[in-house]
Amino acid sequence: MLGLNRMRYFVGLAAIVGVLAASWALVHFFPAPPSEITIATATGGSTYELLGNRYKAILARSHVDVAVRLTNGAAENLRLLQDKNSGVAAGIVAGGVSDAALSPDLRSLGRVNYQPFWIFYRSVDIWPDVTSLKGKRIAVGPIGSDNQIVAKKLFALSGFDQETKVLPLAGQAAAVQALAEGQVDAVFIAGAPDAPNIQMLLRDPNIRLMNFPRADALSRIYPFLVHLVLPAGAIDFANDIPPADINLIGTTNAVLVRNDLHPQIVYLLTQALMEVHGDAGPFKSAGEFPAQRDPEYPMADTARDFYRSGPTFLNRYLPFWIVNYMQRAAALLVAATAVLVPIFGFMPRLVTWFREQSLRKLYRRLRDVEEALQRELSIHQAEALLNDLEEIDRAAGVVPMRDSDLFFVFRQHLDRTRSRLNSRLVETRDKRAKIAS
Repeated sequence: MLGLNRMRYFVGLAAIVGVLAASWALVHFFPAPPSEITIATATGGSTYELLGNRYKAILARSHVDVAVRLTNGAAENLRLLQDKNSGVAAGIVAGGVSDAALSPDLRSLGRVNYQPFWIFYRSVDIWPDVTSLKGKRIAVGPIGSDNQIVAKKLFALSGFDQETKVLPLAGQAAAVQALAEGQVDAVFIAGAPDAPNIQMLLRDPNIRLMNFPRADALSRIYPFLVHLVLPAGAIDFANDIPPADINLIGTTNAVLVRNDLHPQIVYLLTQALMEVHGDAGPFKSAGEFPAQRDPEYPMADTARDFYRSGPTFLNRYLPFWIVNYMQRAAALLVAATAVLVPIFGFMPRLVTWFREQSLRKLYRRLRDVEEALQRELSIHQAEALLNDLEEIDRAAGVVPMRDSDLFFVFRQHLDRTRSRLNSRLVETRDKRAKIAS
């Protein structure tokens, strides 16, 4: 029979199964955020690398290590993001390189800044337009970089012939050195005005910055481009650098993540973007970035919620690791409740079924004795049946007190059978005694 000890056994087993199921659900559906991530930037000394290092410092406050991976630029960043084995979870990518149709597994944390494209050249004469580069030697950055991609589009639009030598020098430093040594006539590079290489070129009296008088036309032809204006004196007001307004073209940078990146890491990265990119700059007003929409990629849900509502109540007052543990504990509680409530709701029916099964076995044994009473029995057979009834009686004794009604009904049947068997045993003994006498 299913006694109190066995009942406790099944309740304990159900609890263990429930906890294991809830733990599996927690690990499967609510995994812990990684403690390390890798973000792809660009070549050494670029604005991308500077941004990656700033994100790294901010996430370090929440005990998340960020590895800043140097690459050849946007094309390589996209390839790494789409490769599940690369280990890259986030990357900085310029507009116009890809979109949601070409990269469906990526999500955007928003556009974070304007990326101007600069053409610096060494000449005693002023080159009035990008078409002035025709027939010149031009360093455009490594193959796959965003400035190399844009440069090819502009040069094709300007009708450059084979006499124009486009050199894919790796890294801004190499391009700047080539310009200084006269190996190239101009460099086409991308970066923020405060980037070291840009600052050095802007302040070099022997280097000129090209103006884009038809920047509006280029932004119409290529919608991913924007018209930017570098105001006179914006770089160095005291020394009047630049001496006049300069028209530039640029694009907007996006921080992209894999769509399976943990939401808590997405949250931390979005928080870092707000801190790094919220201030005013030469080409932007305060609060203009990070932009809460992306024209090329779908926004990550966590980033969109953060931009709309700001930090959650817990994140506003508690450290990241405490919030993470609290959220996982809440998730475990919900999962355990979802598993244990049905289990314990089903438990009474399961216990009843086991109890009825045990009683059925006793009734089958009792019925075997009843069927034996329908035949002629020897004294030995009758005594063996009495022993069986004693065993059945002992087995029925473990029925718990809460099932006393079932116990007494069974005992009535058992006593009635025992009484009949005793009568048959007395009759058998009397007959045997008469025959013996």
